[in-house]
Amino acid sequence: MDSLTHLFLGGAIAAAIAPAKHRRIALLAGAVINSLPDLDVIPLALFADDPIVNMTWHRSVTHSLLVLPLVAALLSAWLRSWWTPVREEPRRWFWLVLITLLAHPLIDAFTSYGTQLFWPLPVPTAMWSSLFIIDPMFTLPLVLACFFGWLLRERAARVALLTGLVLSGAYLGWSWIAKTRVEAAADAALASLGLQDAPRFSAPMPFNTLLWRVVVMTPDGFVEGERSLVADRGPMQFQAHASDTQAMAAVAAYPATRKLAWFSHGFLKAQVQDDRVVLSDLRMGAEPDYSFRFVVAARDGEGWRELPVEQLTWPWNARERLPGMWRRIWHAP
Repeated sequence: MDSLTHLFLGGAIAAAIAPAKHRRIALLAGAVINSLPDLDVIPLALFADDPIVNMTWHRSVTHSLLVLPLVAALLSAWLRSWWTPVREEPRRWFWLVLITLLAHPLIDAFTSYGTQLFWPLPVPTAMWSSLFIIDPMFTLPLVLACFFGWLLRERAARVALLTGLVLSGAYLGWSWIAKTRVEAAADAALASLGLQDAPRFSAPMPFNTLLWRVVVMTPDGFVEGERSLVADRGPMQFQAHASDTQAMAAVAAYPATRKLAWFSHGFLKAQVQDDRVVLSDLRMGAEPDYSFRFVVAARDGEGWRELPVEQLTWPWNARERLPGMWRRIWHAP
């Protein structure tokens, strides 16, 4: 999720757990604690120059459910050594730190980026993809909870904090219900296309859970469909898109390609642009604009030559699609 959501999620959780006398300071502490796992971007900015390494390192060690309990224990012990609130209520503050830390990777796993919840075990990333990385409807109750949790007195403040957490939790539950409905519509349509067993994923379009995108891999590329839970009633429609399967096969053995394929669960598209092989992560974006696109090879005679990985710039024209996306929520094509 975005940094703002982590601030208010951590603040609301910590303030709700803390003793009443520590509520305000816990709100601030929780905002910091829930943001700590994203500090993994600092060594990337300083030392890493491979964009695929950067992409796959983020949300790994600092987001692991196997690592964070140890971090929580060390952080709680360090705070207890010098900070009065933790000294007064060490057990409560330990649980506050642990739960606030663990909430970060768990909510991240509800997006489609991929979170390595069990690093360093070689298991697939969690990408439950029922929330877009920025969703105002999830974040707003947390913002209001922190606002009123700071201003109001004891009992009213706790009610405000718990209400905000419950509302955001209910919205998270709704996102899973919405995803299930979209998957059911996709099942019926894909069966008629003979693609019922093909690898696929579904994810909400930006900033909402009413319009969804479904991508299904095929032997020569992929098909992509949209589903509005408001406007669409008939069978789900899919449009076919090609991937350069020869180029993909040529670069499949490259370490960068293998790493990217593992991280993306194989949802990749290959293109040849200006005699270079470009790999796009199909999970984030929509045809033809994707957030993560990497050059991995250049033409060399009749074959291909591996290159140092280059990440192409963000396709800014994707922003122009937002008004059309909003209209699509309310109107069937």
